[in-house]
Amino acid sequence: MAVFSKILTMLRGDVRDIGQSIVDNNATTIYGQEIVEAKAHVATAKQDLTMVMAKEIQATREIERVGKDLQRYEALAMEALQKDQPALAEEVAAKVADLELALAEQVGARDQFANHIVRLKDMIRSAEATLREHERELAMARTTESVYRATATISQSMGTSGSKLMSAKESLERIKQRHQDTADRMQAAGQLADEFGTQALERKLAAAGIGDTGSRKAQVMARLQQRLLAVQAIGLDKTPPG
Repeated sequence: MAVFSKILTMLRGDVRDIGQSIVDNNATTIYGQEIVEAKAHVATAKQDLTMVMAKEIQATREIERVGKDLQRYEALAMEALQKDQPALAEEVAAKVADLELALAEQVGARDQFANHIVRLKDMIRSAEATLREHERELAMARTTESVYRATATISQSMGTSGSKLMSAKESLERIKQRHQDTADRMQAAGQLADEFGTQALERKLAAAGIGDTGSRKAQVMARLQQRLLAVQAIGLDKTPPG
């Protein structure tokens, strides 16, 4: 029996440890949910506050109404006394007494509502300020956790041979080397074309005035000179004698 009790105690301890571990691993999520629920309570409190404020408005309006009735019946009681109607004046006085009692009750209720409103507004302001502070703390906690996760990932990657970061760096270096090799080959091919290619030879011949390019230039120049001489000769023939 003692062994069974110890086993139950161990199981309770394991359940407590597991529960604590779950809470610790999800502390930020739980914290965020608690803030959400607290904001919902504040929203409900604001709704309740509007109801109390509405009651205060109603009480104020009732005070105004009862006050007007009180003034009216007091005036009527005075008029009854002036007209020597004591019985009627006494009856009106009883009405005035009832109205005074109702007025006092409404004033008391309005004052209570006003006190509740002041207290509730203070509580809501304090709660909202606390919520804003908790929201800032939650944002900081989430940011810190993100930084920790990123740091852990980078540390794990850097600490492992053949890690993703090292592999990516090696791939980048290979790409750069391949591009450099291609550029070097293109530069070398251009140099060979300049030194040994047919185009290089043609450029050299043209520069020396040798070959087809030089002959065509000479033929064009000769043709143009002959045309110029012919034009000049025709002009001399048409000149009138002096």
